[in-house]
Amino acid sequence: MAENTIHTPVLLERCVELLAPSLAEPGAVVIDATLGIAGHSEALLERFPDLHLVGIDRDTEALALAGERLAPFEDRIDLVHSVYDQIPEVIDSLGIDEVNGILFDLGVSSLQLDRSERGFAYSKDAPLDMRMDATAGTTAADVLLTYSESELRRIFYEYGDEKLAPRYASRIVQRREQKPLSTSAELVDLIIEATPAAAQRAGHPAKRVFQALRIEVNQELSVLERAIPAALDSLALGGRVVVMSYQSLEDRIVKRALQSRTRSTAPAGLPVELPEHRAEFRLLTRGAEVASDEEKVINSRSASVRLRAAERVRSAQ
Repeated sequence: MAENTIHTPVLLERCVELLAPSLAEPGAVVIDATLGIAGHSEALLERFPDLHLVGIDRDTEALALAGERLAPFEDRIDLVHSVYDQIPEVIDSLGIDEVNGILFDLGVSSLQLDRSERGFAYSKDAPLDMRMDATAGTTAADVLLTYSESELRRIFYEYGDEKLAPRYASRIVQRREQKPLSTSAELVDLIIEATPAAAQRAGHPAKRVFQALRIEVNQELSVLERAIPAALDSLALGGRVVVMSYQSLEDRIVKRALQSRTRSTAPAGLPVELPEHRAEFRLLTRGAEVASDEEKVINSRSASVRLRAAERVRSAQ
């Protein structure tokens, strides 16, 4: 499959190493919650011959390509069109009570960036779509046409950390009164025209706006806030979760979710910690791990990765 040659899984060996202790037992089940083109999944299935994999993705094109790649393992996989905050519903529909490992590789996939017609990349002209699930939902063009100036300003601030959010929001509202923005090139041109020359020297001025629009269109942060607790609740004793994020907003959500489950719930001052107050999980990484300099050279997508992992050490009450 040609897609194999353009997609290099980020931190592949580290992900396998972290998940390995929970996947070695016969009958183990792992969830790839962001299947993509299945690079991580293929490696896991190859290295653990008794492993069953549940692959989840909201992108139907990715699911089709992953199905081709994983065809040699067809008797050990279930591929599901869904969003990763639906993990409990997915495994329940498959008759699975709990799983042994869960992997998240967050953000936009290489496939989505490489498909210019999907509208994710500011460097390529395409319809302003940006939906990870092209079969449903609001497009980026819809957001730019229907959101108020204050709403646009908010998402550019919150999801893109864009200092020029007021200027861009104002220009977008002015422009759409004449003609709605419908392509990425139109939006890029508007942003460049609205950006002072000094600010343009700090990097492409459209980068943060495109990130903010993508996050809003796909509700990535609200989905992630639901997904991590749902994933943790689905893990068996000894089960492990590995999460790779690529921007600070994602990593903050993951960090807080893991911290809340790796702390004792015993009241302050209690002389003895009762078993029911012990932490359900323990962290497997010290802070967030990053890619090596060597991997960053080989795989540019790994430059901003932050990896966190945890293991269930106590069953839920």
